[in-house]
Amino acid sequence: MSPLSLLLVFVATVAAMEGFAYVMHRWVMHGPGWFLHASHHRPRTGLWEANDLYFVIFALPSILLLLGGVQWGWGNWATACGAGIAAYGAIYLGFHDIIVHKRVRHGYVPRSRYMKRIVQAHRLHHAVETKDGTVSFGFLVAPRPAALKQELARRARAGVRHPVSRADQAR
Repeated sequence: MSPLSLLLVFVATVAAMEGFAYVMHRWVMHGPGWFLHASHHRPRTGLWEANDLYFVIFALPSILLLLGGVQWGWGNWATACGAGIAAYGAIYLGFHDIIVHKRVRHGYVPRSRYMKRIVQAHRLHHAVETKDGTVSFGFLVAPRPAALKQELARRARAGVRHPVSRADQAR
């Protein structure tokens, strides 16, 4: 494959991963996989949570494709596809775990309209602590926060957690 074709496979894979992440988050993590994902909708008490196993699970296809492309002769397409999955994982880690959930301390404050929108949409997703009634399942593409708030109101705020007091946050 030409370098341009490999670049297109890489970029297409990164883009397709947003759709895959939406489907997995909406119908697996908030479905039969809730037993792991539920830990992510509760306050974290330590460095790790059961939901972190999804990061390992979703890394396996990337590892397999990278090994297949580099070591097992599957072709450069497999390497480009595996690298695209890994790139999406890195973007997800930076956005989700570092920027939104602050698992690494930082002073970043979202200022662009895009970053404000996706951070707020993800926070509205976490306003619901049950597997049902949640809004906004994408990570890099998100509906307008106003639309998400309307949907939460339409659902009579089912599963929405009660506000946490400053004293509770300090614990």
